[in-house]
Amino acid sequence: MPVALTTPGVYIQEEPSSVHTITGVPTAVAAFVGFAPQGPVDVSVHVNSWAEYERSFGGLAPSSELSYAVYLFFVNGGSSAEIVRTNGVDASGNSVPPVSASITADSVVLTATSPGSWANTLGVKIDNTQYPIAPAGKPEQQLFDLTIADLGGAAARTVEQYPRLTINTIVAQLSGSQYLTVATKPAAAPRPKDPGDSTDPKALYYQVPPEPPAGGPAPAAGAGGAAPAAGAGGAAPAAGAGGPAPAAAPPGARGTDVAAGTKPMIVGDPATHTGMYALDLANIFNMLCIPSPKGSRPVADLSVVAKYCADKRAMLIVDPPDDWTSDKMGFSLLNTLPVTGQNAPNAAVYFPNIQVLPGPGSSTPVDKAPCGAVAGLWAATDAARGVWKAPAGTAVGISGIASLSDHVDDSVSGNANPFAVNCLRSLPLYGPVIWGARTCDGADDVGSQWKYIPVRRTALFIEESLRRGTQWIVFEPNDEPLWAAIRLNVGAFMNSLFRQGAFQGSTPREAYLVKCDAENNPQNDIDLGIVNILVGFAPLKPAEFVIIHIQQLAGQLQV
Repeated sequence: MPVALTTPGVYIQEEPSSVHTITGVPTAVAAFVGFAPQGPVDVSVHVNSWAEYERSFGGLAPSSELSYAVYLFFVNGGSSAEIVRTNGVDASGNSVPPVSASITADSVVLTATSPGSWANTLGVKIDNTQYPIAPAGKPEQQLFDLTIADLGGAAARTVEQYPRLTINTIVAQLSGSQYLTVATKPAAAPRPKDPGDSTDPKALYYQVPPEPPAGGPAPAAGAGGAAPAAGAGGAAPAAGAGGPAPAAAPPGARGTDVAAGTKPMIVGDPATHTGMYALDLANIFNMLCIPSPKGSRPVADLSVVAKYCADKRAMLIVDPPDDWTSDKMGFSLLNTLPVTGQNAPNAAVYFPNIQVLPGPGSSTPVDKAPCGAVAGLWAATDAARGVWKAPAGTAVGISGIASLSDHVDDSVSGNANPFAVNCLRSLPLYGPVIWGARTCDGADDVGSQWKYIPVRRTALFIEESLRRGTQWIVFEPNDEPLWAAIRLNVGAFMNSLFRQGAFQGSTPREAYLVKCDAENNPQNDIDLGIVNILVGFAPLKPAEFVIIHIQQLAGQLQV
């Protein structure tokens, strides 16, 4: 603010700088939506490695196409991902959620941190025999040790231990547990379990109840879906709401997964942020993968998903439809891509599927979706060369797979490429590689400016970077000083990309332009509070066809 000049002398004022640095946003964050064996449902969880994914969502699972896609993403160079585990949806469109397992240990109710059958082998052991009995009238001060073990093997395998707990501190102490959450009942401290005459060490554990016998009575309806079954020594629960109260508290509930054959609820509800809309709460993602097993594609309305990607300035990586095979690659099959219309520039489809070994000791590969491996190679190319480099060619080899599920040669690739289908090919010496870099708007007959993946992704990168980096402009005085500051800051950002080799041209004038002045900001727009900024760039386009001209020079005279 101005300094009051009262006495002759030297006055110093600090002026705010007009430089507002614009930082480029990340370009290699992949989002995955689908089934997982465990983990939070309809929540976007950020992971930076396969080990982080395993801790939150379990490892590779035959029933989870998502797990293989995420694994291949990290194997092929990915480093940052958003994971959304979804509910299922039945044929009528109703949500089918998984159910959490729970264990009741006297006055403590422990529930799995996430729904699913993964927690059905957990057991809890409580030991208060080594601590003195609390003073009379103060049972809540009784100390005890709590052990969580996996009882699925031949012996109990301890996974977490919590010593010297009380009924008042157990909730806080177990708040960081990877396996169970705690609720307590108004009762004395839990007592150690009496194994009776059993010689099985597992009998010392409170366990998730066993499955009801085949042909037995159906369990009663409980909160959240399936009801708990009766456990050893416990009474079977009574009927649901409106029925008589159960005679005794059930010993727990079995966790259940989404039923086999149920499709994942991909689209979800934007109001409640379910399905893919859970990504609304993520900071940013640039690639979206919806991995699904062959035989059940597509799992969602891809036009809706592609529009969501366009709104988020992201790209949708599409797996090949079920009826695509190399011997049928022709006009009749490729005339209609999985994604068409105005959102086609934000999608890219790849063919064929890839084959992976399902686990250690297995020698029979199975077909899996290619989207996870493709996303990893996109991310690796961004890190090595930049988002403006086409993620294809002999340098983009696919790792972590056994083979491709279909043979693609020059004739198949020649049929697919004009229709904007990117092929995965196995080349001598190089192995499996990506051999195409077109968006779903890149068919030869279309002539779109967004024909190529690197061109489209570069534009999305610039758009999102400028959107986030120019927030300071809002409510500033809309006149020439503001326009000059905009030209300075946006121009500096574009010049930094030019120096990295992102644009065509040998000079900045040939590579990009930034225009914000009185010519494109008339008084009518100023009165409406509008600032118009024109940013243009000359993109680098991939060399799809390399033509070598050879001429024989013989007997020519020197002049």
